[in-house]
Amino acid sequence: MEATIEKLDLQKADPNYYKVTAKPEIRDLDPYYYLTVEGRGHPESEPVWNAVGQLYAVAYGVKFTCKAEDMDFKVPKMEGFWWIDGGPGAQKNFTKTPKEEWNWKFLIRMPDFVEGDHFYRAVQKVKAKTPELLDNDEVKFELINEGKCVQILHIGSYDAEEPTIMKMIDFMQKNGLEMNGHHHEIYLSDPRKTPTEKLRTIIRYAVK
Repeated sequence: MEATIEKLDLQKADPNYYKVTAKPEIRDLDPYYYLTVEGRGHPESEPVWNAVGQLYAVAYGVKFTCKAEDMDFKVPKMEGFWWIDGGPGAQKNFTKTPKEEWNWKFLIRMPDFVEGDHFYRAVQKVKAKTPELLDNDEVKFELINEGKCVQILHIGSYDAEEPTIMKMIDFMQKNGLEMNGHHHEIYLSDPRKTPTEKLRTIIRYAVK
């Protein structure tokens, strides 16, 4: 009888990264590798949809490359960094800035066993199958280390995050912390299948 290879689910395997409450809390995170794609502009613009399509194509390419080596995994939840020009001090005005001026980086975290060669082979397979999807090398394999963070669970519309962010800023001030990174969202809900008022999103900021 053939042995069944257990599929890694990072959301279950790493509760420190994915477990969240409705109150601000501090988390210490390790460095992780991600697939990333970066750009600028309105969240609902065509470049965003193209970037997300590229990111998922490569993510599933990596998944099936690893699965062939008996290292299967569930593709993790997509994440996003959002920021405006001006450095960490300017980020408090992020939600008040026109969305056309937002910078963004979408991410999908990769398991520890994923290596650069898996990424390279996955990209080549996607290019061979649908060359128009990856017409340039926008998707990267990137190590990101946020370190100490403050995070909270936001329930509801992405456009209604400001009160939740203000709770985080108040918590940071009371604990002698300040923002040291971009606005980070982890999308626990699929917006295509979930009513807006029930969307669940982790909001996270690296702090110092």
